[in-house]
Amino acid sequence: MQIPTEHQISLIVRTFYNRVRSDADLGPVFAVVNDWEEHITRLTEFWSSVAAMTGKYKGNPVAMHLIHAERMRPGMFVRWLELWTEATNAVLLPETARMMQAKASRIATRLSMAIFSKALTPVSNECRQQRPFRRSADFSEATIPEQLLRPQSTDQGTWLVVRVGSGAIGYRDLDRGMKSVVDHERPQMVPPGTRYQFELIGPFEIRFEFFDRNPSSLL
Repeated sequence: MQIPTEHQISLIVRTFYNRVRSDADLGPVFAVVNDWEEHITRLTEFWSSVAAMTGKYKGNPVAMHLIHAERMRPGMFVRWLELWTEATNAVLLPETARMMQAKASRIATRLSMAIFSKALTPVSNECRQQRPFRRSADFSEATIPEQLLRPQSTDQGTWLVVRVGSGAIGYRDLDRGMKSVVDHERPQMVPPGTRYQFELIGPFEIRFEFFDRNPSSLL
């Protein structure tokens, strides 16, 4: 089995963290990083030490994660492994990618035990076929309940997907001060703990779907 080169490791780390930063679940956790180039350098050294035994990394990954434990949930390590699998598969030959994925799985299990005192729960193929645990009725501008037009927030651990069958509705992210329009071509995902509000801009047909895992792959 071929050991990844330093160039491959660097490319994997950059590919992985590009996906992490844009991920609705993991992105907010890594918002504490002020210097991404420094972070990428440290994590490249870490994976160089793990994969090629270069000894470049001198830090303590468990201690670093414990500092930010209050921002984490157990399921985040599963999502972390999914994105790592995507990144390694994109750069490495299959056998080498599987080796890197196995190492990451052991690391994720160690961190999960240290932070949550529980091992990771494997994600079965059935679970990967994501389905909402609840769907709303279909609403129009005439039937949507008044309370759904007031400021509200998603529960922790719950992702909301807003799907528009026809027409459009305005969406405001109250935490980030961002506005967008949701229509048939652009469903809106609302991450856990997000404060938001809808605005009427014309006729529409709409429904809401609720997930217990990040549903971004379904959009």
